[in-house]
Amino acid sequence: MLLRAYRDGRDPKRDGGWLPTGDGGEIGHDGAVVVHGRLDEMIVSGGENVWTEQVEAALRRHAGVLEVAVAGVPDAEWGERVAAWVVPRSSAAAPSLEELRELASADVGRWAAPQELALVAALPRTPLGKLRRKDLAGLPVLGRSLR
Repeated sequence: MLLRAYRDGRDPKRDGGWLPTGDGGEIGHDGAVVVHGRLDEMIVSGGENVWTEQVEAALRRHAGVLEVAVAGVPDAEWGERVAAWVVPRSSAAAPSLEELRELASADVGRWAAPQELALVAALPRTPLGKLRRKDLAGLPVLGRSLR
């Protein structure tokens, strides 16, 4: 289903009828569309495309993770590296970078494993509860691990 126009009459579609949504994905072998995530949330590290949502899903499996957010941070060698901001369930049960790397490697691939871990008290969110990924880098950090 696709809209005809915005309420003000503007047509947002491009030539050929395509509507740029900002989503990235693929058409599977069975013809089904699979959406991987928002293009602005994809990390390109060493030529590999890393979808933040897939890495976050893998890291949530750790019993010590209450909340997690993943984003790319600038890296001189790789362009971007994968970083994870984790709200631990408790300071005594905080996950280690190596434990999270193992989870991500098993589920998504070694290239998607975080290279950096920041333990934080809370993740930045909008009033509606959506993650503000652009504000992650400025969070006060309880602990940090680098690979």
